[in-house]
Amino acid sequence: MRKFSVANDIIPIGEFKTRLSKWFRDVKETGQPLIITQNGKPAAILVSPSEYDELSYNKAFLDSITRGISDAETGNVFSSKELRDELKRRRKQG
Repeated sequence: MRKFSVANDIIPIGEFKTRLSKWFRDVKETGQPLIITQNGKPAAILVSPSEYDELSYNKAFLDSITRGISDAETGNVFSSKELRDELKRRRKQG
């Protein structure tokens, strides 16, 4: 996610509502996220669709790494022979 500017990228919800199309256009054109506050506290973040896709992909990637490390630590792993046998079995099914 791109860095944000406290002066430019944090706005109260009232201002967001009154200039909604401007904020959507800005986020789309610049790729900068927009933090929307309610009662002085962060309430939401508006990001472009491409930024959201990138964040989702990165999260899925990191989750798979975490699962892999956890499996390795608990011994939930295949030997080379077991892996080859399992891949052969799945190819025959598919």
